[in-house]
Amino acid sequence: MSTYVYGIARSTHPSPPEQVGGVGDPPQPVRVLRQGRLMALVSDAPESLRPKRRDLLAHQHVLRAAGAEGTVLPLRFGGLSPDDETLAAVLAEREDHYLERLGALDGKSEYNVKASHDEQSVLRRVLADDPELRAMAEAGRSDGDDSYEGKLQLGERIASAVRLREAQDADLLRAMLEVAAEEVSAGPQSTGWLTNLSFLVDGEHIAEFVAAVEAVRQEQPHLVLTVTGPLPPYSFVE
Repeated sequence: MSTYVYGIARSTHPSPPEQVGGVGDPPQPVRVLRQGRLMALVSDAPESLRPKRRDLLAHQHVLRAAGAEGTVLPLRFGGLSPDDETLAAVLAEREDHYLERLGALDGKSEYNVKASHDEQSVLRRVLADDPELRAMAEAGRSDGDDSYEGKLQLGERIASAVRLREAQDADLLRAMLEVAAEEVSAGPQSTGWLTNLSFLVDGEHIAEFVAAVEAVRQEQPHLVLTVTGPLPPYSFVE
């Protein structure tokens, strides 16, 4: 049977409470696999593992419970090893690397920040920043120019200006937040937002990071921020 892996910690890390259930239905018991100076939090893997909400929450719950006792290198949902022996061999082979990561992540959490534009607000800002474009829009309204060509030209100019603004705002957001973080990791992009960044934040600087987020909201109201955290530092484990 395959071995499901939740995370990796130092061998001195306390074992998770017995009542913490893992993935699967019924939940698989979480156990500890020790190898040298490391341990892995594991369970038997269910026969057919799918990213169902119940199992995603179980994965997060195990990491949250273990993380409350000290630093854990979290694996993303779905981490499997063929068996315990193969996992132990990996831990032995990469022991120094995992210990280095554990030291680097001690006392730190991940905050994920996704940003998008409020359409009306960014449109007003784009027009305010570009007198020529603003004049085109005002002329179209005053002259009653509702021709297809006129609308197309204006629409293309506005779309181009918004795309440029997206790139500028992505850089601005990173610059305003990274000063309060230890590291930054760019996540996968999507059409749903203009940037997706994860910040590694020291526990002693969480208030500073939260204040930086609020400063962005106050100073850049055309940005819509979705902040998730504190999270296990998924984006900073190699």
